[in-house]
Amino acid sequence: MEDKPLTERLLEQLRHGTAEFELVTPSIPSIPAPALPRFPSPFLCGSSSRFFARIGWPSGGAASPALQKVESFSVQKITGDGRCMFRALVRGMAMNKGMPLSPREERDDAADELRMAVKEVICDSDVERRQHEGALVAITVEESLKRYCQRIDTSDFWGGESELLVLSKLCRQPIIVYIPEHEHAGGGRSASFIPIAEYGSEFSKASKNGKPRKAVRLLFSGKNHYDLLI
Repeated sequence: MEDKPLTERLLEQLRHGTAEFELVTPSIPSIPAPALPRFPSPFLCGSSSRFFARIGWPSGGAASPALQKVESFSVQKITGDGRCMFRALVRGMAMNKGMPLSPREERDDAADELRMAVKEVICDSDVERRQHEGALVAITVEESLKRYCQRIDTSDFWGGESELLVLSKLCRQPIIVYIPEHEHAGGGRSASFIPIAEYGSEFSKASKNGKPRKAVRLLFSGKNHYDLLI
């Protein structure tokens, strides 16, 4: 019997939870690093490592130009209370609008408004959930939707890639996630950072539906923590 097409086999493995993938080494001449560090899937503060995809760069061995560039920023430290991703995102959006937040406002906005906005989309509305299939796939590869909806209802819920997928659309907000260059290179320290993921890039350009938005830049460290880059 002829083998099933690769795409069909992958979808079947994902559906039954048998697919196991990993991040593979890119070939980027401008950055002499042996491999990207391994990340939890999705990018979660405090998550344990578990892989469901072998992810490489596009054919030809090169990443997109946007993900090859080493950039320099200042780091704003974010409180590591389990809300780090939400805190960093809400602070970044407020700074882009020239609206400084108090620690209490940052905590309440991060814990309540952003987290609960994701819950309403993913857990409380079948119609809206269907508009975020990428986030839903990322969630249900790791756990059941029911379990996810129980966890996101708690104030110390760790946000990551699934939530960034949703929030970038809900807030019409470009978001870029970076890692420190020294983590990519496997040693030493550096004030430079490498972009590894981008969400909501369509909102960085002016359109009929609104003005261009300035990106919020999040720093994901090897300690499973998010800070803000400015």
